[in-house]
Parts: sequence; structure tokens; C-alpha cells
Amino acid sequence: MQNAKQGDTVVIEYSVRTSNGTVVGDTEASGPQEIKIGDGAIFPLIEKKLTEMKVGDKESVALDSDNAFGARREEMVVDIPRQSLPAEVDPQPGMALQAQQEDGSAITLYIVAVGDETVKADGNHPLAGEDLSFDVTLREIKEAA
Repeated sequence: MQNAKQGDTVVIEYSVRTSNGTVVGDTEASGPQEIKIGDGAIFPLIEKKLTEMKVGDKESVALDSDNAFGARREEMVVDIPRQSLPAEVDPQPGMALQAQQEDGSAITLYIVAVGDETVKADGNHPLAGEDLSFDVTLREIKEAA
């Protein structure tokens, strides 16, 4: 049996945990997921491991924060004047807002605190700064045509 290669689609089951063991994602409810090798849909170190696995193999891959969602950056935490928000928005902690960066690209900000005059929002990914552990099971390899 051969390994997956660039362009192949793999069917995987996975569980993702933070360094303290908290599960932050898995395929238990959604079922196996299809990933095309080379599309960048999954972290490069996980993709590399998948190309080394055989169908039925289960592997654990540790990712430090630099190889996952990156380091937490405090400059990504900003105060937004409440009058800058649309009038119909009732900001609450945990709410996601879409914003446009200076280069024109979109960014998701998560509200972390609501004050009388400002809303504190965080543009870091919720798992930024976290080391992660992936348990991945390779269920199927669909060769590229």
C-alpha cells in the first residue's frame, strides 16, 4: 500500500488538544474529513506526517505555537470606540466582528471586554500562543487523477 502524495485526497479523523489537554477540535461529531495534500488546508507538519502514514495508521503530532497559529501579539488587541460600531450591534464578549486591515485584507476580531465608551477586541486567533497536539488517523487515500 502506498503513501499519499501531492494532489491526493486523504480521509482523516483527528482530535486537537492544547498543552493542558483541553480538546479544541475533533471529528467526533462531524465525521471524517477530506484533505487534499498540497492545498494548505492543514498545517504543513500535519500534511507531511500524512504523507508518511499508511491507511489505518494513527499518529500524534506536536506543534509548537510557531507552527500552529503563531505567537500571541498584544498589538492585535485594540480598543474600538463604540460609536464606530454599527448602531444595531449590541457588543458582547466573545462576539466576532469583521474588520478591514490597512492592506485591505479582512480580519476577524473577537470582543473581549465591553466598556461604556470603547470595546476591546482581539485580532489574534483564539489559539494563538498555544502549543497543540494532533492525534490523526488516516482512513483512506484517494489518488489524484
